[in-house]
Amino acid sequence: MSLWSRISDALAALASGESLSAVFEYLRTPPERSVGFGIAVIALSAKMAKADGQVTRDEVTAFREVFHIPEAEAANAARVFNLARQDVAGFEEYAQRIGAMFRDDADQPILCDLLEGLFHIAIADGAYHEAEDLFLARTADIFGIDQRAFRSLRSRFVPDAVPDPWDVLGVSPDMPMAQIRAAWRALVRDSHPDRMIARGVPLEAVRLAEKRLIAINRAWEDISAQASAV
Repeated sequence: MSLWSRISDALAALASGESLSAVFEYLRTPPERSVGFGIAVIALSAKMAKADGQVTRDEVTAFREVFHIPEAEAANAARVFNLARQDVAGFEEYAQRIGAMFRDDADQPILCDLLEGLFHIAIADGAYHEAEDLFLARTADIFGIDQRAFRSLRSRFVPDAVPDPWDVLGVSPDMPMAQIRAAWRALVRDSHPDRMIARGVPLEAVRLAEKRLIAINRAWEDISAQASAV
């Protein structure tokens, strides 16, 4: 059964009267976590588009870069998007539900994966709007993603954001190089496709890790160069 067919099944359960909390609890377990991730990206993309005031062709294309949507499944994806966009619930309520779905400490990486996808969609039209920045910052806060991690994510996507190599690796200049190296290696491991799929990121969205790996390795190179120059 395809990702989008399983998303349709989850929506059908809601339509039949199944409680939202029950559906989200179901989506927390493998392999349905990838369905939960898919619904989360679509729903929050819809809310972000509402905050931005428009949905451009570039944003639709960017979404299709995060998820390959077969023509036969396009209606299911559109259904989720439209339901979320028309829902009177605010994006904060959606973010809280999604945060609860991946509430375990070990799930922090998947929430960063999700935010990464939203950044990719936000800058697709060539502009990063203030409303989108506020939306993403508040979503990160609800998810429990700290400011340093948010700045690191932001710097990889927003053209005028200068990446801080220390923020990218989540380290500080006073840490021993061995510890910084260990942090770099851990981030590289977490960005491996097998690791991402294991934590529920759909295969279609794993390609975003390519940009992340470039930033991680560049940060390590910058810090190593600074250390060698001392």
